[in-house]
Amino acid sequence: MMHFVPLFLVCILSLPAFQATELTKCKVSHAIKDIDGYQGISLLEWACVLFHTSGYDTQAVVNDNGSTEYGLFQISDRFWCKSSEFPESENICGISCDKLLDDELDDDIACAKKILAIKGIDYWKAYKPMCSEKLEQWRCEKP
Repeated sequence: MMHFVPLFLVCILSLPAFQATELTKCKVSHAIKDIDGYQGISLLEWACVLFHTSGYDTQAVVNDNGSTEYGLFQISDRFWCKSSEFPESENICGISCDKLLDDELDDDIACAKKILAIKGIDYWKAYKPMCSEKLEQWRCEKP
């Protein structure tokens, strides 16, 4: 019986894991190129903001003062998307929060554009302290 437990653990640990997609700086820059320049925010600024917001993780979920933030852009269910945890959301983006956790970023970008138009870049708290200057380090340098 004791030999069964380690073998069982090895089998479980060797199964393919369902992991979040953590993008690189270059992959993020390519994936969100359609938002470049929208409301005056550059790809370099976005690369910085998204790194400090979600770590480039498309499946990041963070609880924040009674609401939950979803996906690459960390969009809140308080106003922007609909979740079972916050059913009274205004759902301004007209999207289920779960859709913000997949690797299809078109809907995430559309919602981020709505947020930019209504709230501005300051919606993303990382922007002012970390992403408003010295942005060259966020440039994608593909060989």
